[in-house]
Amino acid sequence: MLYDADLGNIDFVVNSRARRISVRILYDGLRVSLPPFSTPSDGMAFVNTVRKKLKARKESLKYESEQIRISPGKLVKTLSFDIEAQYSSRRAIFFLKQPDRLLIELPHGMDCSEAPAQAKLWEGCAYFLRKEAQKLLPGRVKKLAEQQGFSFSSLRIQSSKTRWGSCSARKSINLSFFLLLLPPHLIDYVILHELCHTKVMNHGPEFWMWMDRVTGNRAKELNRELKRYRIP
Repeated sequence: MLYDADLGNIDFVVNSRARRISVRILYDGLRVSLPPFSTPSDGMAFVNTVRKKLKARKESLKYESEQIRISPGKLVKTLSFDIEAQYSSRRAIFFLKQPDRLLIELPHGMDCSEAPAQAKLWEGCAYFLRKEAQKLLPGRVKKLAEQQGFSFSSLRIQSSKTRWGSCSARKSINLSFFLLLLPPHLIDYVILHELCHTKVMNHGPEFWMWMDRVTGNRAKELNRELKRYRIP
């Protein structure tokens, strides 16, 4: 593996079935697949021939790449604790919850860049995120509802990966415990979004009027900011 200032970490992998050099863009760099008898130098020479296209593609994916990921050396902040991964001598992934940190010990050399690895890591984090969300979010929802004059019938904390929150016609609010991964002001935005649905169930002009009322006319701005984040 080598580091390139423009493209990030470049990992060269020999693929016995490959007939030509190919490049896959990862969130932190590139993976270059080499056919048998090719060398990393061959791979780098190919990367350089398409460098401009790769840089443009990575820039276009910058918006998408803000999906929250776990990797060694990167600190993931939640509302009440940090998630930190590091390599260890363990043979399997181990989770250790401390007061203000969730430490994930990884088998040495584990590749965290692929989707299956991320899914396994977040599956382990889910237990701790759910517990914290159940402790922290109900009070926040109640406080914002009282401040803004809303009422709701019930609140459920769920593991949804398709949406941050939802509200039913019966004024029942559902929130994903992955909300804890957002900055505090965006957590409030999502809660207010669902509270406004207790007044208006669609996303028409009246709904956005309510949203502007409770966000100081920042509804669309905050909505654009929220779209920068994706549920793991």
